[in-house]
Amino acid sequence: MEEIEELHAIFDNSHSLFRINSNMHWQKSRLLSLKEGDANSKKFHDIMSSRRRTNSIVSLSVNGSTVEGVVGIQGAVFNNFASQF
Repeated sequence: MEEIEELHAIFDNSHSLFRINSNMHWQKSRLLSLKEGDANSKKFHDIMSSRRRTNSIVSLSVNGSTVEGVVGIQGAVFNNFASQF
């Protein structure tokens, strides 16, 4: 039961961090647009979206098997760190 509650807390925290990160990327694109004096914010939004997609984790290889999805990746990362500490 404690593990389930801890996984829920990890999911909530990661979702919160994702929203903060997404907001930060949006603000960064707006600042760059204003700094360079370009009103074409779509271009900078596309660049930042591309960077976010490049930096995201879509799947992990764990013991020879592929883990996909938010819950699966969170569980694999959690188990990895739990076994180390």
